[in-house]
Amino acid sequence: MESELSPDQFNTWLRPLHALENPGKLTLLAPNRFVADWVKEEYLERISEIASFFSDIEPVVKIEVGTGHSTKSKTDARKKSSPVSETASKDKLQVGRLNPGFTFNTHVEGKSNQFARAATAQVGENPGTMYNPLFIYGGVGLGKTHLMQAAGNYISQHDADAQVAYLTAEDFV
Repeated sequence: MESELSPDQFNTWLRPLHALENPGKLTLLAPNRFVADWVKEEYLERISEIASFFSDIEPVVKIEVGTGHSTKSKTDARKKSSPVSETASKDKLQVGRLNPGFTFNTHVEGKSNQFARAATAQVGENPGTMYNPLFIYGGVGLGKTHLMQAAGNYISQHDADAQVAYLTAEDFV
């Protein structure tokens, strides 16, 4: 399918998938629910056609959330890629304020921010492992701040031990 899609589409939606093959069944593991849902909606039919072409029987194609790696390796990757935790106190790190209203559910997705949303969702689901660091560039009003804060809010809500530091470019420099 790589030749059928733009490089951005392929790298965003299909490259992160891991395949598990069993007789008569192909399971594709997506890194998060957002990617799994998008691939089901946009590409499942074509993936099924291709799988049928290469199989003697009509395989069942499923798309699920998972990495194909153990939970331990995911936890180790988070620990290794979190330099903030080395210098932060044991209290919840509060650098900058995250707007609690900036979530993935309240973000308006459009063609101009589709790729940024997918990348940011992967950062939220798998902090420190994908798109590290995440850099979003674009015009005014396209949702850059909303997406970055949505990732921070997602991480804070789903990992009580996570320490999230939100800085503007001006504060960082």
